[in-house]
Amino acid sequence: MIKKYIGAILLELPNFLLGMRPGKREDSIKPWILIRNRDENLQTINQSEGAACDWKWTTDLYLPKVFPIFGKWLLQRAIKDYPISFSENLHEKQIDGQPQVSFLIPHRGIERLPLLLLTLKSIAAQKDCLVECIIVEQDTEQRIIDYLPEWVRYIYAPSTDIDEPFSKARALNVAAQAARSKCLVFHDSDMLVPDVYAKHVLNYHSQGYGFTKLERFIFYLTEKHTRKILERKMLLCNQAPETIMQNASGGSFGTDKKAFLEIGGFDERFVGWGGEDNEFWERAQTKRVYPYGYLPFIHLWHEPQPGKIVDEVGSAKPLFWKLGKISVKERIKHLISMRLEK
Repeated sequence: MIKKYIGAILLELPNFLLGMRPGKREDSIKPWILIRNRDENLQTINQSEGAACDWKWTTDLYLPKVFPIFGKWLLQRAIKDYPISFSENLHEKQIDGQPQVSFLIPHRGIERLPLLLLTLKSIAAQKDCLVECIIVEQDTEQRIIDYLPEWVRYIYAPSTDIDEPFSKARALNVAAQAARSKCLVFHDSDMLVPDVYAKHVLNYHSQGYGFTKLERFIFYLTEKHTRKILERKMLLCNQAPETIMQNASGGSFGTDKKAFLEIGGFDERFVGWGGEDNEFWERAQTKRVYPYGYLPFIHLWHEPQPGKIVDEVGSAKPLFWKLGKISVKERIKHLISMRLEK
C-alpha cells in the first residue's frame, strides 16, 4: 500500500500538477485537458481545443484513485471552465424553431427515470444552439411518457417480451430516422453535459466532420454524491468522483445524419450490454472524424447494468469480437443491404 502511494506521488503527481496550473490566455488547450496517466500519450493539433487519446480502450486516471482529493480538484476545475447548467424548459425560440442539433436518447425501465430527467435539464440549458431531444422507450409498456417534459419528443418502440434484452442499437436507429436536424448527438440517459456542448458539436459538424467525440473526461459520481444532486436539483462538485474515465467510445458523440446512414447506422444484432459503440466507431473511421476531446461530462451513479461482464448472460461483447474478424467495408455493405430490405 505504501509503495502505491509513493509511486503515485513520484510518477503521477508531477503531470497532474502541471495540468492544474493556471492557463495562459494564449493557450489553445486548457492545461488540465492534457492530464493523463504516465504511460499514456495524447495527440494534439494546431488550433485544437482538445487532445486525442493515443490508445484503443478506455482507461481511468490512476492518481485520483489513490488520492481522491485530486479527482475532486480536477472535477471542480473542469466544470468551472465548462459549466453544467439546468433548465426546466427549452427557450421559447428553440421550441418553435428548426433544431440545429438533435439529442437522441434510448431508455428502458422506471428505475433510472430520475437520472434521465436531470440529464434532460442539462440538455434544455444548452446555449446559442437550437436543440430538440428524442426519447425512444423500448419496453413492454409505456412507463415514462407521463413524466417527460412537454418539449421532449417521445417515441415508443415496444419490446415483444419482458425478458427481451435491451437493444440500444435499435432504439438509436429509430431515433435517428425521426430526427429533424442533420446534426445528431447519440446520448446516454445518465450523462450530464456542459451547456456549450450542442454549440460545439454543431461547430465541427459545420466544418464537415462526420463524427465528433468531444469527451475528454467522464466523471463517474458515487452513489452518495448522485443522491445529493438529485435531492437538491443542483450540481455539486464538493465530493470526489469514483472514477475519471478517458477515451470513451460511447456515452455521447456527435454525428452527421448522412454519414451515419452511409456507414450503416448501428448494428441491431447487438442486444444486451456492450459492444455496439465500439463496433460503430470502427466503421465511423471511414469518414472524417474529430477525436480531440476537451469537454467534461458527469455520469450519474446507478446499479450496474446486467450483462456488463463479458461472461454474463446477456452480454453482447462476444458479437463484437466476432465482427472484428470481418472487414469494416464488408460490415458496412451488410448493414446497408439489411436496411434496404426492411
